[in-house]
Amino acid sequence: MTKETDSDKTQERQEKLINCFSCSYFYVTYDVNFPYGCRGAGFRSRSMPSREMYVNSGVNCQIYVMKGKLR
Repeated sequence: MTKETDSDKTQERQEKLINCFSCSYFYVTYDVNFPYGCRGAGFRSRSMPSREMYVNSGVNCQIYVMKGKLR
């Protein structure tokens, strides 16, 4: 029986993060300090917006919409 460590759990959660590049709301801001943005959530960040959402709330992005499926 193997014991699952906290780092294993964290790695498993990170693998399930949303790929912002395939989301309709994702955009590149061209701001050196905050290069990535999410129009759906209305913010810009230094890292991927889905990562920021997960770090701050502990929940994966709930507004993800695959490109081409917005309308």
